[in-house]
Amino acid sequence: MTKTYQVVGIGNAIVDVISQADDSFLELMGIEKGIMQLVERERGEMLYGSMENRVQTPGGSVANTLAGLGMLGLKTGFIGRVHDDALGRFYASEMVADGTAFVNAPVPGGELPTSRSMIFVSPDGERSMNTYLGISSEISEADVTEAAAGDTDIMFLEGYLYDKPKGKYAFDQAAKLTKAAGGKVGISLSDPFCVDRHRADFRTFVKEMDFVIGNEHEWESLYQTDLSAALELAAAECGLVVCSRGGSDVVLVRGDEEAVVPVKRVQPVDTTGAGDQFAAGFLYGYATGQSLATCGRMGCVAAAEVISHIGPRPEADLKALFQNEGLI
Repeated sequence: MTKTYQVVGIGNAIVDVISQADDSFLELMGIEKGIMQLVERERGEMLYGSMENRVQTPGGSVANTLAGLGMLGLKTGFIGRVHDDALGRFYASEMVADGTAFVNAPVPGGELPTSRSMIFVSPDGERSMNTYLGISSEISEADVTEAAAGDTDIMFLEGYLYDKPKGKYAFDQAAKLTKAAGGKVGISLSDPFCVDRHRADFRTFVKEMDFVIGNEHEWESLYQTDLSAALELAAAECGLVVCSRGGSDVVLVRGDEEAVVPVKRVQPVDTTGAGDQFAAGFLYGYATGQSLATCGRMGCVAAAEVISHIGPRPEADLKALFQNEGLI
């Protein structure tokens, strides 16, 4: 019997607010270049007010990945939490318009507002993210239903949500329901600082995963060693290890099987969403039973597309790009 969804993701439901800014503006506003910083509500509102020519788009790492998968024609669902306010309703309707079922309705009442990330893109394409987490980080096991988690081939988890105990419970519940129904479960490590904060828990959790996606800094942080030693340890502990390395080769390891995928370097316009769309390409290959090398190549093609323009979601037809590369 086929499932309703091919991929369901759990992640922060964050509205990305993107604006272009030079280095002197970042310095003036006390924004650290090139990283993601969490901000309180007041600072978030101040930064939001300082942005010129704002572009708003539904974001959040796993949600961006699902949008890419939806464009590729997979049946996707998203478990996330937004407030029943203007930004929350915008978020839910945009996800549906992108072809992803927004599983839980916006939450009414006196809860926190919908989460937003103020992203300042420098002339060199580097993005500096200032994220007010709001309601999205309040996701809990109550948000994870059997109707969604038990009815998908693949469950994809966003490491950022590990920052709150409620998020861990949501992950445990999702993994249990998906696995019980015969599905596969994987996680994105999200961020080296996130890994630093939860190393012991992550080390335990990845052992239960069918696949784990991370970049070189995240893997090194997880195992507190150099990359080759970290990947060796990971391969012994996780089902399938995926490691992206900026502009360098991507490494995929499953047991004794290894694929090294070369990356064609392109000059980025905006690196926002590069990792998210790499995950989309990889997951499309994984969901459709491709080889490790093809999964990696699909990830690289999707990442190259998204960094060629402003915004974290694909604009070109990814399927056509895969066909051009002889991948499908």
